[in-house]
Amino acid sequence: MTSKVEKQREHFNSIAKQYLKGKEDPRFLKLQSLIWSRVIKSLPEELANKRISVLEPMCGYTEGLKVLSRTELDIQYNGFDYSEEIVNHLNATSPELNVFHGDVTKFEPKEKYDVIILIGGLHHIPNFAGQAVQNLSRCLNPNGVFINLEPTHGNPLSKSIREYIYKKNEIFDHDTERDFSVRELESFFEEAGLENQLKFYPGLLAYVLYYNPYAFPLLNKGSEKTVETIFNCEKVFYESFIGRALSFCTLTVWRKPVE
Repeated sequence: MTSKVEKQREHFNSIAKQYLKGKEDPRFLKLQSLIWSRVIKSLPEELANKRISVLEPMCGYTEGLKVLSRTELDIQYNGFDYSEEIVNHLNATSPELNVFHGDVTKFEPKEKYDVIILIGGLHHIPNFAGQAVQNLSRCLNPNGVFINLEPTHGNPLSKSIREYIYKKNEIFDHDTERDFSVRELESFFEEAGLENQLKFYPGLLAYVLYYNPYAFPLLNKGSEKTVETIFNCEKVFYESFIGRALSFCTLTVWRKPVE
């Protein structure tokens, strides 16, 4: 199992620059802002009344920080990733951020946090995902919030499609990463004792076309207006059983109860 984590680290180092290019695509950025606006609205009001400590495990290029920075929250940010390429890039370009090298499967939290935001990380460590969520949840303050976006499947067809993509597209490593069923993903957080605040299924057409520009590069066409039009047509399904069944990802917000 440890060798798979190491293989993922090496793989991510190898595709770091290509991954960054996808995250700078204007269509991705437009869809990101549309999808995450729903989550931002769901955050507890009391977070706005103080300086909040934020942890972003498996931070990549700090997508979680970019999402939260669209709010007026006063953020004390901490992030870590197991890709040296990414951490070195961030330390060079954003030295004001506290970003360090770390392996989430071995992470030993020494501080408490008000918000943990983990975007697209667990599927890179599927054999350790439940353990990682439990470990991270321990460092949440009471009433702390755990935000997560993860590739999922709600039916056999979407599972098969993603498996095919993982095999054929070099940006993914089929041997070491996989998506989860929606129920499996939910169980990681439930078993960690967290209470659900939001379940959101935005992985429909706009997500397929634009959220991962490197997955279907030939389909990543159109303007930001095209992105918004598709989003507005399908958003009615994002919190429904249809979205749950058809979505290629699940976005959830969880809260740690006061004991």
